[in-house]
Amino acid sequence: MMAYTGGCQCGKYRYEMDVLKWGHVCHCRMCQRATGGLFAALVGAPKDEFRWTGQAPPVFWSSNLAARAFCPDCGTPLGFTYDRPTSSQYVTIGSLDAPEAVVLEEQFGIESKLPFVEFCENLPKKATGEGQTAEGLAFLAQLKPKQV
Repeated sequence: MMAYTGGCQCGKYRYEMDVLKWGHVCHCRMCQRATGGLFAALVGAPKDEFRWTGQAPPVFWSSNLAARAFCPDCGTPLGFTYDRPTSSQYVTIGSLDAPEAVVLEEQFGIESKLPFVEFCENLPKKATGEGQTAEGLAFLAQLKPKQV
């Protein structure tokens, strides 16, 4: 099985994942602030198909439910995961060694999409929580972002 690899710009933190699933861009305000960009481009893998190959990087809890991995040395945002056993580990597509392997499937958080951003307009668009199960909506209802 092929492993997909990636890491931060300075090489201190590296990861590998067995699959690339759920490639998407997220326009939500937490992702905009966490990346310092107009949106976050992310791809995931189930937690049992993802590994930090050395030490795990530190995380910042951007909300009571989401931990965002980053490199404190070079500043690379590496990804995030929700505080749920069934959640996936997501990585920033730009931190992959071969980002061209990702297939983007959707745009999320479109309620915060900036009006001048025209990117992947052919992808399906969802507002935060749209299409979630009742369990998923109950989880998101608990979300308390740390930014003001």
